[in-house]
Amino acid sequence: MTSAAGTEADIDRRNVSDAWGVVVLGAGAVWPLISAAGRDGRPEGVLLAVLAVAGGYAAGRMSGALLPVAAPCAGALAGLGLAVAVPHVAPGPQFTSPLGGAGAVAALLALATGGACCAAWATPVPALRFGLRALAAGIAVAGAAVGSAAGCAASAAVLLCSLGAGRMRQRGAGIAGLALVAVLVTGAVWAVAGNVLPAGLSSALEGPLTTHRVLLWRDALRLAHRNAALGVGPGRFGELSGSATDALAPDGMPHSAPLQQAAELGPVGGLLLVAAFCWLLYALWRSPRSTPVALTAGAALTALAAIAAVGDALSFTAVSAGAGLLAGLATARPWAAGGPAG
Repeated sequence: MTSAAGTEADIDRRNVSDAWGVVVLGAGAVWPLISAAGRDGRPEGVLLAVLAVAGGYAAGRMSGALLPVAAPCAGALAGLGLAVAVPHVAPGPQFTSPLGGAGAVAALLALATGGACCAAWATPVPALRFGLRALAAGIAVAGAAVGSAAGCAASAAVLLCSLGAGRMRQRGAGIAGLALVAVLVTGAVWAVAGNVLPAGLSSALEGPLTTHRVLLWRDALRLAHRNAALGVGPGRFGELSGSATDALAPDGMPHSAPLQQAAELGPVGGLLLVAAFCWLLYALWRSPRSTPVALTAGAALTALAAIAAVGDALSFTAVSAGAGLLAGLATARPWAAGGPAG
């Protein structure tokens, strides 16, 4: 009786997280349309990102239920292959600081490491587990090989977090810690954009970030303040930012997902981005998978959030789909565990 009651409670909690995901993704698709209608914007990019996350999450839930080890391993290899074989996945100019070739490459490497580590925790075979962790370490080395210092660092951080996750008994503290990291990184970006840091610290950060990127952030924050209702409209930052138009090879992006959402979609857009990240962490907290798997996926998604806060990672479909896929893999109930799959 206790087992049956526990299973029903687990299903109820998963239904809540799934319902929250539907609401968040639905709002993420509707609000850009509202903003675009009021500001003559172009919502296609945001809609494609939402569709990529939803599709990746669904694919991860299904493949993770059927192949809990092989599916994340295949995802890791696919992410690594894309990052290595196509090092410039971002069209247009490449901002080499602080994200190596592109923020998208760093994000793909972090997600690939998370997939390899999740597969390692999912297998009961010691030799295979060792091999998958070796793959994760190899992904970090590959980041250095393709010139992505951030990708190498993010992959190494995900691997270390995954190893540490094996010692945690309560995942709630780990999830809270990951959320705190994302808050601190985003807060630091907002502080730099608002020019509220001490002069010495601001100058120290401006060096590795580059002056041009900081100017883009400040333009985004100004646009967000001046258009606090609907934002300037999706896809219109490049038209209205003086720093973006003054660049030798403008790409129309502020290179910070939170600031881009706030500038183009207003406060509601920024809150929807935060809600999407919170939903993924909540889904991992309620995941039927083991704590190491859930925390490993959370670490990879937090690394992605940090990279997206200072770069353009979320502007590329492969990254959005990869994030959804990893989250789906880490929240799927394998058929071998019993109960309904997915």
